Amino acid sequence: MWVPGVRIYGFGKERTARTGETMKAIMQDRYGSPEALEFRDTARPEPARGEVLVRVHAAAVNALDWHMMRGDPYLARPMMGLRVPRATIRGRDFAGTVESVGPGVERFEAGDEVFGEADGAFAEYVAAPESALARKPARLSFEQAAAIPLAGNTALMGLRDLGQVRSGHRVLVNGASGGVGTFAVQIARAFDAEVTAVCSTRNVDQVRALGADHVIDYTDDDFTTGAARYDLIFDLVGNHSLSRMRRVLAPGGKIVLSGGGVYRGGSVFGPMALIIAGKLAARFGSWVEVLEAVQSVENLTVLGELADAGKLRPAIERAYPLGEAAAAIRHLETEHARAKIVLTVQGP
Repeated sequence: MWVPGVRIYGFGKERTARTGETMKAIMQDRYGSPEALEFRDTARPEPARGEVLVRVHAAAVNALDWHMMRGDPYLARPMMGLRVPRATIRGRDFAGTVESVGPGVERFEAGDEVFGEADGAFAEYVAAPESALARKPARLSFEQAAAIPLAGNTALMGLRDLGQVRSGHRVLVNGASGGVGTFAVQIARAFDAEVTAVCSTRNVDQVRALGADHVIDYTDDDFTTGAARYDLIFDLVGNHSLSRMRRVLAPGGKIVLSGGGVYRGGSVFGPMALIIAGKLAARFGSWVEVLEAVQSVENLTVLGELADAGKLRPAIERAYPLGEAAAAIRHLETEHARAKIVLTVQGP
């Protein structure tokens, strides 16, 4: 299915392999506001063939989570579940310790520290495909590792794969202080690009600390009216038209679109209007690309290597206990969270 900036394969499959044991999880039986989320007991999953049961120590909150919680945009509900969510446990990103493995698993064993993506991460345990997991970077805490998968993969694919960033490129990140943006600034610097970060006044120091060479405070300046030209514009906000952004592209430059946004009431299209315009424009030229980030263990490994090399350090604004996931999502969807929001689940 498609949710702004992310293609999720297999979403909506409710797990049926259960043990007789229970666990705590963030459950949802209806679409709605964060009040629709309940912290309650449910059956603990059992790993099927090719799966790994992970004892979750931390999980991360993404824009994807509030889109799924609200069933927004409505256009995506045929895949999410028309009237009620098909999958009742929220969450996607996590880090933890392998509890057990199913038949056929070769890369992991009980006790391994891992991070990755799988539906149902807002829980004490999650069963994930072996192919969705990588070893946790040794230099990072579980909270930091949990912050990486979806946002880090989105940033990596947008810059490296679609943007083809390389040394000396002038890269502008619009939405640099958000979850994906904080990774994008660091990854672009790791590729030795010259990075301009666009954010609000309160986040200027943060993005400078992440390595941005230049910072534009959008409350004072509009980057689309400036004199600077960019080889790559990585747009994570969707608050400027394609024509305005194209004005500041260097010859041969490219715009990469990937939007998550904040909640402004139920919508039919959400941030998809600009994405649709981008897809249409991409048919007639190579100056714009629309990112659909695909889950990749190879990319997780690359991100982990960058973290262990000291080139990538997840920026975390705040950690909430698992039972306060509703408050965490409310903060993310309405208050323009700075960097990543994580949930602490269980101790090491």
